[in-house]
Amino acid sequence: MRQYYPLMPAQSGDQGEQGRPEPPDYKVYRSRPGLLSRLRSPDLSTLRERVSGKGKGPTRPAAEKEPAVRPPWRRVLKWVGIAALAWIVLSFLAFAVSSQIQKWKLADMGNTLHGNPFLAASPQTILVLGTDIRSGQFAGPDQAASKGCLKAAGSGEAPPSRCTPYRSDTIMLIRAGGGAFRKLSIPRDTLANIPGHPENKINSAYAVGGAKLTIRTVEKFLGTNVDQVAIIDFDGFRKFIDTIGGVQVNLPTKVCSTVSGGAFNLKLSAGEHTLNGFQAITLARTRENTCGSGQFTGTDIERAEFQQLILDGIKGRLTDPLRLPYNFIKGPFIGWNAPKAMESSMGAWTMPQLVFAAVIGGGGGTDVLKPSSTTAAGNLIISQHECQRAVKTFLGHDPPHQPACSPPS
Repeated sequence: MRQYYPLMPAQSGDQGEQGRPEPPDYKVYRSRPGLLSRLRSPDLSTLRERVSGKGKGPTRPAAEKEPAVRPPWRRVLKWVGIAALAWIVLSFLAFAVSSQIQKWKLADMGNTLHGNPFLAASPQTILVLGTDIRSGQFAGPDQAASKGCLKAAGSGEAPPSRCTPYRSDTIMLIRAGGGAFRKLSIPRDTLANIPGHPENKINSAYAVGGAKLTIRTVEKFLGTNVDQVAIIDFDGFRKFIDTIGGVQVNLPTKVCSTVSGGAFNLKLSAGEHTLNGFQAITLARTRENTCGSGQFTGTDIERAEFQQLILDGIKGRLTDPLRLPYNFIKGPFIGWNAPKAMESSMGAWTMPQLVFAAVIGGGGGTDVLKPSSTTAAGNLIISQHECQRAVKTFLGHDPPHQPACSPPS
């Protein structure tokens, strides 16, 4: 039996003239391929397999894939690496902060220095000074200076009226940066022209004008500019050497000495020795031979050579691959104590570049100005020929100005 259904009347806008519904209004949106999908070439073979049902089976959605289980040792290694990196960063931060603090302690040098912050790229000349003033730890009973005098001497100030005049015991120049690392020492008893004062031993410039006058004196004497200055702090120097586990030196001769009225004594055979902080400072201050004849003569030349040996020993201690585990463990302590060995014009940015220059610059050996004669007053005379030789070797080229050297005696 056939059944008939009444036709519904056509509604306006929903059906056409013959009773057929009109298609609804809709918008067509075209998806835009992602960046990675544009770079990938289309894989038509995989698509055909999926359409034909010849694939290996239904592909599980990415959300349902089981996460890969990482071995425990990988997680341990990851955290060990993070901890090691944090320890290294802490070491560098300690070094940078300590360097900047020591820079703030330095007295105003005015326009006497000619350096720039980019020591690693271009070589600069650094004047290293050590005064003969001593604290109670490094002096005999009647030689200890007050804290105020120690602070003035360490910052590079001229001696205040209340202090006994102090002089520069150590005068060493370091040429560092641009792949260079060379050293040149000036004996403390060298006769020199002191700007604005009568000619005298070069170490007396510190006694009348502090570090600023010493810089001007050295520049005139050698005919070259001084870019940075560093003033040794003996107590900080001792702590730094003890922090790195001592310093190794190779002595060319037997050394016996007594300094500070017998407060410090040293007796070492020729050859290699590892010295602690006090022993290293005693060697750096050694001037008199107590071993008898046949050993070193105790001149300023030998004293300067000992000081350079100690500097080389410090560099070797910090760059020796076998010392890497020790230096890593002590990293923050080394980073904090190293800049405290001196008050310098090099702060948080320049001091790390000096360390980098020392690492890549090689040893450079020891070079000391050799006197041609000695005056009756004990002043050492450095000839023009010796000045020219030493400065050219030190700079790697002729000096920019004519060296004054020692005045004619």
